[in-house]
Amino acid sequence: MGVMEMIEQAWDDVTVRRVFGKPITQGGVTVIPVARVLGGGGGGSGKQEGDQPGEGTGGGFGLGAAPAGVFVIKDDEVHWKPAIDVNRIVLGGQMVAVVLLFTIRAIARRRARARERG
Repeated sequence: MGVMEMIEQAWDDVTVRRVFGKPITQGGVTVIPVARVLGGGGGGSGKQEGDQPGEGTGGGFGLGAAPAGVFVIKDDEVHWKPAIDVNRIVLGGQMVAVVLLFTIRAIARRRARARERG
């Protein structure tokens, strides 16, 4: 498979179908799942001329998806319900705790130095 074929195939994977799921309807309510889709690319080439001839090629592509939320359609009204990423919440809490601990440590050191001086 050539580099261009690989890129074309990867591009086909990053489509609206990957972002918006199939609508689900039940009891007069329609839910449309939505995802965040991220993609990356690559490339490469080669030469067969010069002092050191050789072959070359390349490639690469990355694709990631995460739930973003859902659109809820009920009685001709559309509402957005975001997905809750518990991992992000926990990580944010840990970062706040670390900053708080460093701040308390700095305050305690300053107070200890002030006591030693005076």
